Amino acid sequence: MTAITIPTDLWEGDDETVITSWFASEGASVSEGALIAEIMTAKTQYEIRAPASGRLHILHDVDAVVAKGAVIGEVT
Repeated sequence: MTAITIPTDLWEGDDETVITSWFASEGASVSEGALIAEIMTAKTQYEIRAPASGRLHILHDVDAVVAKGAVIGEVT
């Protein structure tokens, strides 16, 4: 299992972020480096890429508010 986390170095400060999109569905097969999600912080969007290849397991749905470093999904 490889955790999909919100990077802690994308923006300054401790602002929380909102998951705006998942580009793959629960259980979908994803490739390492593929664009899988998008988040928004202070009107700036950031891309989240798959940290490994495997099956995607989503832990936080679209519109969830999460902190830096939060685990939002897993690749198994």
